[in-house]
Amino acid sequence: MVRVLIDATALPANRGGVGRYVDELVTRLPSLGTDVHVAAQPRDARKYATDIGRDQVHLAPAWANKPMPRLAWEQTGLPLLVRRIRPDVVHSPHYTMPLATSLAGRAKHVVTLHDATFFSLPELHLGVKAVFFAQWIRIATRRADALIVPSRATLEEIVEHTNIDPARVTVIPHGVDHKRFQPPTAQAVAELRKWLGVAPDTAYCAFLGTLEPRKNVPALIRAYSMSCAQLPSPPLLVLAGGRGWDAGIDAALAQVPARLTVLCPGFVPEPFVPALLGGAEILAYPGLGEGFGLPVLEAMACGAPVLTTRRLSLPEVGGDAVAYAKSPGEADLAAALTSLLADPDRRRQLSAAGIERAARYTWTAAARAHQAVFDAQVNG
Repeated sequence: MVRVLIDATALPANRGGVGRYVDELVTRLPSLGTDVHVAAQPRDARKYATDIGRDQVHLAPAWANKPMPRLAWEQTGLPLLVRRIRPDVVHSPHYTMPLATSLAGRAKHVVTLHDATFFSLPELHLGVKAVFFAQWIRIATRRADALIVPSRATLEEIVEHTNIDPARVTVIPHGVDHKRFQPPTAQAVAELRKWLGVAPDTAYCAFLGTLEPRKNVPALIRAYSMSCAQLPSPPLLVLAGGRGWDAGIDAALAQVPARLTVLCPGFVPEPFVPALLGGAEILAYPGLGEGFGLPVLEAMACGAPVLTTRRLSLPEVGGDAVAYAKSPGEADLAAALTSLLADPDRRRQLSAAGIERAARYTWTAAARAHQAVFDAQVNG
């Protein structure tokens, strides 16, 4: 049995896509025959102990709960942990990896690179972040024994910008927790509307994700205004997710016509997320650059008609089961929104097609593919 140490110390308390990716691997790999250990933040100790047992969870010190102290611990404390528990493979699931690999003895190192927009779209990231992660991608392509990416688009970008041999990189798409993400009941959507503070029969369009530049939220807000300003009963627009650093959002919100309503509820509690997605007239995800686009896949599983763009990985995920704007520009987004809002039959078709396509993606399949990568490092 291959012993794998997964470094989950970079995960924030509010789980986004990367957090769910790691949590799902930790949950599923043991049932496939992998001996899983996890390095974790103290706040995650109980969760991971429930998943894999207390003895398999190794806590980072309390001071390593911010990005730079965590990185310092990764470079100093993690190699010592590796030497102590002697895993066959160390999986670093968020770009960075310990450089003192000599302290890790025989352990192989696998790194997951979630996207490469730090190279192709650096203007959409905070300057320091773009430089930091681009450099760590270069380091990982030189130092890791194997790499994992969630889409072919990400593979192609990494090969273009680092000249790595693509044979060293495995494409493993994310999955969906189909027990959680499925078409919601009317009662679940009613409870979601109550949490949002809107009337029980209120129609809404939704966005889910961090409100950051590469999500193209200001263009979505302006497109919503253009599309819905003259409708007799316009839907709300719900922008769900943590606030990032997109200075254009407030300016776009200030220009929304008075008769329209945009809600920014912040992080949505996990029990409400499937209802938010599945209860939407349209789930709009007008991304400018995604390594995968997990909200699109999860919305499809919940039966939401999805409107997105053809940028990078999004067509890989959505296929012909979602609608695409001609471009991420506000005029084309508005045209696509207008068309979908006026065509309930088309929305029903997209809902059915999305559910069918999303069924192909499971976290068990993703975990099994990761296990194959880990096994290959040990067994050649």
